[in-house]
Amino acid sequence: MSSTPITHLYRSLLREIRLASKQPRSTRNPTVSQHVRTIVDSTSDQQALSRTLLETRDFLRSSRIHAELLKRYNPIHGMSEEARIKATARRVGLDTPLEFKGDKE
Repeated sequence: MSSTPITHLYRSLLREIRLASKQPRSTRNPTVSQHVRTIVDSTSDQQALSRTLLETRDFLRSSRIHAELLKRYNPIHGMSEEARIKATARRVGLDTPLEFKGDKE
């Protein structure tokens, strides 16, 4: 196996790691990228390394796509309970009633 596929898989894995990170580049911690680089440099079995890089890249890509689909098709995902109730009521054309706050005397 030549080094070109390993290089391609390595770069595509780093790209997925970058896309998975929600932080801007200036504040991102390079530890994960350094760890991947250490694994690539220290592994002598090219076939096992290729399989590991491919599976890791595919897992990160699938996780990112899954999160995007959840966000797109389930807009109340990740909201607090109160916000979810209000959004559900608005969806069917209702408003949630105002809560009664008794006098504190």
